[in-house]
Amino acid sequence: MFRQITFLFAASAFTLSGGVASAEVTLPSVISNGMVLQQKMATPIWGWADPGEEVTVSFAKQSKLATADDEGKWMVKLDAMQANSIGQKLEIKGSNKISLNNVFVGEVWICSGQSNMEWSVGQSLNAQEEIANADQPMIHLFNVPGHTTSDKPRDNCPGAWAVCSPQSVRGFSAVGYFFGRRLASELQVPIGLIGSNWGGTRIEPWVSLEGFRSVPELAKQATEVEKLWKEGGKVGSGTPSAIYNAMIHPLAPYAMRGGIWYQGESNGNEGISYHHKKIALINGWRELFNPDLAFYWVQLADFRVSNDKPEGGDGWARLRDAQRTSLDIDNTGMAVIHDIGNAKDIHPRNKQDVGWRLSQWALNQNYGRDDLVAAGPLYKSQKVENGAIQLSFDHVGKGLMIGKKDGLEPAVEDINGKLGRFAISGTDKVWHWAEAVIDGDHVVVSSTDVPNPVAVRYGYTMNPRGANLYNKDGIPASPFRTDNW
Repeated sequence: MFRQITFLFAASAFTLSGGVASAEVTLPSVISNGMVLQQKMATPIWGWADPGEEVTVSFAKQSKLATADDEGKWMVKLDAMQANSIGQKLEIKGSNKISLNNVFVGEVWICSGQSNMEWSVGQSLNAQEEIANADQPMIHLFNVPGHTTSDKPRDNCPGAWAVCSPQSVRGFSAVGYFFGRRLASELQVPIGLIGSNWGGTRIEPWVSLEGFRSVPELAKQATEVEKLWKEGGKVGSGTPSAIYNAMIHPLAPYAMRGGIWYQGESNGNEGISYHHKKIALINGWRELFNPDLAFYWVQLADFRVSNDKPEGGDGWARLRDAQRTSLDIDNTGMAVIHDIGNAKDIHPRNKQDVGWRLSQWALNQNYGRDDLVAAGPLYKSQKVENGAIQLSFDHVGKGLMIGKKDGLEPAVEDINGKLGRFAISGTDKVWHWAEAVIDGDHVVVSSTDVPNPVAVRYGYTMNPRGANLYNKDGIPASPFRTDNW
């Protein structure tokens, strides 16, 4: 009940456009004690005051002046700063004075999605050990509490920054924490993690109106959201833009490096349509936060009973393929986890490897770690030759291997293993299980049943149990198909 009262107060303190109900300078919840500001990027600080009121923001030997507009909104942008692990004071002066303490400068990421992102450290593998070791003063956590929706974008939401500790981390996103923990260790700078999640939700309620408008295939959803903007109305957790309006838009324009995203189970029957929605999601968030926002997502884990038909295509197969093809969006990446799921549990407890594989992308693409391969093998091209198909891959790293993984232990090479889950077809579009062998940086696929092959599928099923192609860096290859049938 307290959480609801707090939210209602925040919602009533500001009009939808941000106009203020009192003369004092006020701030959104995300601008508060203990926050981490994004380094090497102009950093917005904003809030509300009386129209025409002058507001000064002072921090790290900078002083910036803004004047509140006709709706009472004001904003300054601090010049880009280097990371600083020593907490500093940030002062805001208008008709009143606000002093924020323990403000750090480092790297900021938003962690969002449905239940597998919301899944907490306290629910994950080795929970008690992980919690006991979570005294991480370089990591600061901001969690958007509750599950809320709105028919129009809101300017504020509940929440507060907390230093990562055994007490604060227990209920925070496990994937987010394990991602941020590795960044803090590798980069040695403060890490700010913003959690905004809701279990069981589809992608559409997380997409902004601007995002829908940016993708022609989603014109219907854009029209639906536009109508809500004009007329208002009742919304729920499945209404397009409704969660974005209440749980993402209020965080803007907080400066951040990127976002990590774990969602898709609730859209699991889709294919190319999910790709369109992913484009819309990223476009909208980049317009809101940062046009260069890095965006890394988790491909869905293995789940349910394995399908032994070579053609596959059941369950989440097409959704995973849409997640893979979305890698054609600039500055994105995908953590592949079909080797660490649980056939009987849609919430696999191993979130440590998920966070690690997401951080591999960030370290390689955003932080200059060229010594790290960003991912496992990703299908690049095929060549038909002598009755077989030769497959080429990106992210081969130190080389290809047949791998096996046990729990939280790193994947290792299976010297006596055989590649599994490869299927091959000719022009008749009839699929057969195939022999597949590693040949240098390629995989060669063939079958005596298909003398003139044209296409290959790998792990293209709801549960690709037995798919065991890895690179020698220990990261699995994504399921893929070379056909478009």
